[in-house]
Amino acid sequence: MAINLQKGQSINLDKNVNDLSQVTIGLGWKIRSKKKGFFGKMFGPEEPEFDLDAVAFMLDANDKVVNFGHEKDLGGGRRIGLVDSDVIFFNNLRHPSGTVWHTGDELTGGTGGDDERIIVRLDQIPPQYNKILFLVTIYQGRSRNQHFGLVDGAFIRAVDNKGAEIARYSLSDDSSYDNQCSMVFGEVYRKDGGWKFRATGNAYYSDSFVEILKSYV
Repeated sequence: MAINLQKGQSINLDKNVNDLSQVTIGLGWKIRSKKKGFFGKMFGPEEPEFDLDAVAFMLDANDKVVNFGHEKDLGGGRRIGLVDSDVIFFNNLRHPSGTVWHTGDELTGGTGGDDERIIVRLDQIPPQYNKILFLVTIYQGRSRNQHFGLVDGAFIRAVDNKGAEIARYSLSDDSSYDNQCSMVFGEVYRKDGGWKFRATGNAYYSDSFVEILKSYV
């Protein structure tokens, strides 16, 4: 039976109970509908869809990201960084170790299940990694006036390789999330030779995970 966690709570990920050879960290959300009058519906401008992006930071024993990868030339003067790094996101979907990967960017959310997934092979994580942090950012949230105060039913959950839900943390309806565009939802970390899962729910004003990454350098 899955355990519903409160903010700050943690549980053991027990390999004797669950198949931890491949754990799915699923993140989901629904966007709160804005009420409009009759003429607003007919003539008001279309509001842009929320685009929430799941990101994972792989941290060492000092809670630091060590490998920042390299830049990649996309042509036309465009470049992206953090390729083959310890940061898993939409432009770097798979960790070089092959033990953590992102299944791809879901642009709208609200599908009723997991809107984005990050897969983790816990039993194969290289020993230099002590913790994996999972966060979600709202793409262009600042310029679009989109924030977690407008997001309903957001959650993070851990599911084992057999499809059994181990734990779930659902974001509470909290006014402190208004105007916050990034959220560290949870983390898995090594403890006493095994792994634990902790619900965090820490919100940030910035809509860029790079700003949060600066705290782990």
